[in-house]
Amino acid sequence: MKNKLVMGSLIMFVAALTATLMLGRTHSAKISAKTASAQPAALIAGPGRVEPQSEDIKLGSELSGKLKNVLVEEGDRIRRGQILAELENNDYRAQVSSAEAEVRQKEAELRKVINGARIAERREAFSNVREAEAVMNNARSEMERRQKLFAAGVISKEEADRYAKEYDVAQARFEETRQRHTLVDEAAREEDQSMAQANLAAAKARLDQTRAVLAKTYVRSPIDGTVLKKHHRAGESISNFSTTPDPIFTLGDTRALRVRVDVDEADVSKLAVGQRVYITADAYADKRFWGHVVRVGEELGRKNVRTDEPTERVDTKILETLVQLEPGADLPVGLRVNAFIMRAER
Repeated sequence: MKNKLVMGSLIMFVAALTATLMLGRTHSAKISAKTASAQPAALIAGPGRVEPQSEDIKLGSELSGKLKNVLVEEGDRIRRGQILAELENNDYRAQVSSAEAEVRQKEAELRKVINGARIAERREAFSNVREAEAVMNNARSEMERRQKLFAAGVISKEEADRYAKEYDVAQARFEETRQRHTLVDEAAREEDQSMAQANLAAAKARLDQTRAVLAKTYVRSPIDGTVLKKHHRAGESISNFSTTPDPIFTLGDTRALRVRVDVDEADVSKLAVGQRVYITADAYADKRFWGHVVRVGEELGRKNVRTDEPTERVDTKILETLVQLEPGADLPVGLRVNAFIMRAER
């Protein structure tokens, strides 16, 4: 009996020990799983710089000259098409006025060709025809009378010939006035009208050209955005040379911000559009600004952002990656930041 009690106690002890070990293992497994889930996802880190969603726009003038007016200041909100600056343009205005006068002249010439001579000119030409016709008829009568007198031997041949010549002159004068009347009374010839129309079209083209040049003296905003920097002031001269850009303003649409991140070439295979990203900056302590990758570059290049660390390597290649920050991120444009891209699981 005693042996049975000892055996039963031993069995119960073993069972209790086994249950305790199993419970401990289960609890340890739960703790391990919880700890693993608490570990942060692997990150891809890289330096970046804040920029407007439109990127920086260096706005200059298509013409060289002196600034007459600069109408905005840094930080001003601007709208597309708004005049931001004006160049000295009195000479261009004069060219426009001259071209406008030329157009009015060519329009008048075209109307004259189309409408023909005025009524008064037509009446004058017709009166000249009637007068020349009367003179011719009178000269013919005198010539015929002198020819009869010459045939009767009353006058000499010289006198008869003189009246014949007077008739020839009167006849030629009549023909001249008749042709002049026909020319005045006829409609404009097609070639004259075409030439007048071509002259008017050329004058209008010159007017459009001078207006286009004048319009270039007004520097207008290409976007809705903000003036990030003003490089020139009124009275300063600006140049327009492709080899030496001379912007008047730097503009950007800061309603949404982006970060251009330099990702080391060793991590480029781990990048993908849509990955979550958080941004930190020394000026904002531990605050995080969240966003996501919207574009991954296609070509490796040199670093764009330097950390100023003595140990920084500058000979490594990077891949530009563009991060769109979530609304509400209030960061100054140009701020250097650190970007941490949540690496997707493969």
